[in-house]
Amino acid sequence: MSNLYLLNKLKGIQTIESVMDSLRISKNKAILQIHNLRKAGYVKTKRLSNNKRVYSISEDNKLKGAIYEEIINKYSPINVTIPKNYYVYRKKLTLEETLIYAIKTHNIRTILASLGLFKSISNWKLLYHLAKENHLERQVGALYDMARTIIRTRKMGGFFLKNSLPKKNYDFRYLIPKLKSKEFKDIEKKWRIYLPFNEKDLEDYK
Repeated sequence: MSNLYLLNKLKGIQTIESVMDSLRISKNKAILQIHNLRKAGYVKTKRLSNNKRVYSISEDNKLKGAIYEEIINKYSPINVTIPKNYYVYRKKLTLEETLIYAIKTHNIRTILASLGLFKSISNWKLLYHLAKENHLERQVGALYDMARTIIRTRKMGGFFLKNSLPKKNYDFRYLIPKLKSKEFKDIEKKWRIYLPFNEKDLEDYK
């Protein structure tokens, strides 16, 4: 039986017994078919209080991926709630993608919370290409240097640094439009990016 046939036949809440009944197959074959659907991403399993397994079978289980905010919250002491959940379809999110997403929200709390990602970001070539694609190389560099003032980060790759530092004639840009502070001036000058944060804003990372 194809997965498409099984999905259409079993869509909804199922147990081993209901799968056996719907497909008119033995228990071992029912377990195998559920296994095949789970492998394809269509099954979520819940164990009830009586230890009985219940299977939610739906195409949404495959389509609905991780949410950026879940990843940010996993790595940050500052929890964020993004009003419009952004689901990523049929792929596994990376920390590098999540950082770029956070910067693009132009939301001060989301960006602040995303600093925690620098503790684990290691693929600087990927981050560079994502940043370049979105014209955010300097923003990433400035946030990284600011994060380093308060948390232990992975070392920035030389490739990123070499290709992202601005020239002296570059104009300053805002991380968040029209917002800047009186602190982190050395970092701002290095990357020619206005940062909207003060040292007090980073206290949650201590």
